[in-house]
Amino acid sequence: METIQYSGEWLALASATVWAVAVILFRKSSLTIHPIGLNLGKNLLALVLIILTSLITGASLWPQVPPRTTWLLLLSGFLGIALSDTLFLWVLRLIGASLTAIVDSVYTPFVIILSFIFLGERLNWHQLVGVGLIVLAIIVITRNQSASSDGPVSRRHLILGIIMGNAAMALVAVAVIIIKPALSDVPVLWATGIRLAGGTLPLMILPFIPRCRNMFTPLLKLASWKNLAPASFLGTYLSLLFWIGGIKYAFASITAALSQLSTIFVFVLAALFLKEKVTRAKIIAVITAFVGAFLAIY
Repeated sequence: METIQYSGEWLALASATVWAVAVILFRKSSLTIHPIGLNLGKNLLALVLIILTSLITGASLWPQVPPRTTWLLLLSGFLGIALSDTLFLWVLRLIGASLTAIVDSVYTPFVIILSFIFLGERLNWHQLVGVGLIVLAIIVITRNQSASSDGPVSRRHLILGIIMGNAAMALVAVAVIIIKPALSDVPVLWATGIRLAGGTLPLMILPFIPRCRNMFTPLLKLASWKNLAPASFLGTYLSLLFWIGGIKYAFASITAALSQLSTIFVFVLAALFLKEKVTRAKIIAVITAFVGAFLAIY
């Protein structure tokens, strides 16, 4: 991938594309599966696929890498998958796919700011304008009482969704920053698997806690996997591979901005397949977030 011009940018764009489709499927699954159970289910399936891919391609399951790199990837997985993905799926359940896509846009300014401070990536005026537009999109959407396919979103759910969504994106941003320097010397497939393991293993303890078992019961039903299986394949297995590759081969700030292109895809798909109400404020917010993400690249 190093020999392909803008390989990291293309991988980030691919990640955004498959993630947008997966969000719609995750939204459907979130209606019948608890967010924590949903997170564990998608992670387990994706981890199995990563292992199978390694075996089929002959990739080493444990290459020679510094122990510190392994621990950083595990920590990144815990923050960005075990914690952040659970919050994200909860937000998806509370406020729907379109509003979640807008809240998700704060990921870009978080990464750009942290990249500036800790990685030495420098912002130009285009990026500053882009960050400002993305923040503006958040303000626009939070002032609008929107409706999802299940009816109006209550003010309580809207506020809670915004708070949890921002927390989820902050955790992902931190998870990106701590692994960016370490990715330069490790295979993408292995790094993806270790990071995924870091996000899966902590959740595997919960089914053994009696009061938590009900969260995972739907995973035992075959019907639950109708949407969850393709969502996990696209949104966890493929998207995470592309995402890690994007971070490895491009600036973290650029990768973050490109990933926000999924916002426009999610909005369109949610309107088409989830019948979520299209309002003027939503359209303005999505366009604003899209323009902001575009400006942040250049």
